[in-house]
Amino acid sequence: MSEPVVLTEALTKRYGSTLAVDRLDLAIEEGEVFGLLGPNGAGKTTTILMLLGLTEPTSGFARVAGFDPLRQPLEVKRRAGYMPDQLGFYDDLSGAANLRYIARLVGLPNREADERIKAALERVRLAEAAEKPVKTYSRGMRQRLAIAEILMKRASLAILDEPTSGLDPQSTREFLDLIRSLKADGVTIMLSSHLLDQVQSICDRVALFSRGKIGLMGRVSDLLSEVLGGSHVIRVEASGAGLGEAVAKVPGVTRVQREDGQLVVEAKGDLRSDIARAVVEAGGGLTMIAAGHASLADVYARYFEEVRDAA
Repeated sequence: MSEPVVLTEALTKRYGSTLAVDRLDLAIEEGEVFGLLGPNGAGKTTTILMLLGLTEPTSGFARVAGFDPLRQPLEVKRRAGYMPDQLGFYDDLSGAANLRYIARLVGLPNREADERIKAALERVRLAEAAEKPVKTYSRGMRQRLAIAEILMKRASLAILDEPTSGLDPQSTREFLDLIRSLKADGVTIMLSSHLLDQVQSICDRVALFSRGKIGLMGRVSDLLSEVLGGSHVIRVEASGAGLGEAVAKVPGVTRVQREDGQLVVEAKGDLRSDIARAVVEAGGGLTMIAAGHASLADVYARYFEEVRDAA
C-alpha cells in the first residue's frame, strides 16, 4: 500500500507558551478530499504552514507526497499547490506571466511550461484574460487562476484555504465543480472552510480541530451517528409545560433542547408522528412539526458546544 499523500506523526508547534498544534497524527490518502474544520485559532493554518515547509515544527514530523517539508521544501512546492485565503499573485503582471514565473521557480522548461499554462487557463476559463493584469481580475477570476497554478504544476496535493470566500452563488458552484474535477484527476485535496454545507457536499472525510488537536475525524455520515446519535433533526413548536421531558421519552429520540422558542429533537429516524402524539398526550398544543436530515453544521455546533461546556 502506498504512503498517504499527507502524513503527520505527533506534529507539534509552539509559539512561546502557546501550543498551536498538539501532537497531530493525520493521514490523507491519494485522491481524497479532506475537510479541515474549526474556529479561528484552532490550529488549521499553522498545520498547513508546517505541511508546506513555511514554518518549522517544534517536534514530530510531516511528509507530503513522500517528502519532508522542512528538509525538502522545493520538492514539496513542486507537488503541492496552495490557495491561501488572501491570494498572493503579482497584480501588475498578467495571469499568464504569474504562472510563467511560478513555472520557473519549480524548474519547468519554457516550452513545457507554456503548453501547460495554455491548457490550464483554458480549463479554468481564463484564456481570454490570460494577458490582462491580475489587478483587473475579479475575486472569482483570481480563485480560478489559483486552480490554474495547481493544474499547471500537476500537483498531487491541493491545499485550499477558504476557497469560495467572497464568491457569489454562481461562481461558488462553478468553483466547486473545478474542485470536483481536480478530484477526478486524482489530486488529493485538503480544504479548510467555514462554509459547512459546501464541505459536506464535497469532502470524503472531515476533521474538527479544537485547541490544536483533532477532536473528531471521519466521514460525515459516521460523525452524524457518533455525535448526534441519529440522522434526523426535528423541530417542534408547541405550547405547554413539560413537553421536552415527554418528547425525550419517545423511543429513538437521542436529544431534546430548546432553541429560539422551539424544541429541537435529534432522532434516529423521522419520528414526527410519535413526537406529535407525545406532545398531545402531555397536554401540549402543537403548532408546527418539521423534520430534516441532520447536517455537518449540526455536528459542528454540537461538538463545539460540548467543548465549551467541558471548559
